[in-house]
Amino acid sequence: MSERDQEHAILDWGRCDIEQRLWFPGGRYTSVNGLLTGLLALLLTGGFYGLLATPWLRGTTIDLMFTQRGPTQHATVLLFFWCLVILAMKWSKLRFQRRALDVSVIPSEAGFVISTATVDRVLDRINDVVDDPRNFILFNRLVIALANLRNLGRVADLDDVIQAQASQDEAAVETSYSLLQGFVWAIPVLGFIGTVLGLSEAIGQFSGVLGSAKDVSQISSALKGVTAGLATAFDTTLVALVAALIVQLLMTLMRKHEEEFLDAAMEFALRHVVGRLRVAAE
Repeated sequence: MSERDQEHAILDWGRCDIEQRLWFPGGRYTSVNGLLTGLLALLLTGGFYGLLATPWLRGTTIDLMFTQRGPTQHATVLLFFWCLVILAMKWSKLRFQRRALDVSVIPSEAGFVISTATVDRVLDRINDVVDDPRNFILFNRLVIALANLRNLGRVADLDDVIQAQASQDEAAVETSYSLLQGFVWAIPVLGFIGTVLGLSEAIGQFSGVLGSAKDVSQISSALKGVTAGLATAFDTTLVALVAALIVQLLMTLMRKHEEEFLDAAMEFALRHVVGRLRVAAE
């Protein structure tokens, strides 16, 4: 598409995709750029710990929970924010993909049917309304199916082509969750590692108490180290499990919306393309 055509495109992926607007290569469909999301997660993590360092929160329970419980707590917070950034970007990209459902690419005149003689009109219309159909699930599916009709001329194969491309699109969407699924697995593991470290610290401190303490006051003082280790063990597990639960729930909700969009894209293709082919075949 020329620069002049891009200026009149209804859906301009190159200019409207959130990652493109931040000067990063955009992931296809609803996939996200791992580097960009990681950098944003680092910024959010730094902002979070900066907030904990303010006079209002310094020394509070929440401050101690995130700053005095070992290195695994910092890693858990980073992965949690990374997941949130990925989900937020996927939501933005899905909203942009859904706009394709509201764009009319099939001529609206009564009696119009899609055939080898009229397929170029539809393809030209698609190329007019978007800068690059390959970046849109719906338009890429339609272009592949209609190009197959134009090149091979077999109307009966069009439904099979659409179904095959739909399966590929579903696989591509599923692949976009790979990084999230890895983080959802890693976050509880970090919590368990923190638990092991905390319990090891507590047991080590308790062994020292039994070996060196001679009176009640010394035992009471030495037990503070034991309780600190136990606090690390329990707090790291708590934070990790809560973080994993939140991410899992949000990811499930996001999957639901993406599946609904894929169903809507399939319905659009069947109603506006395959449905008109049946009329032409009669």
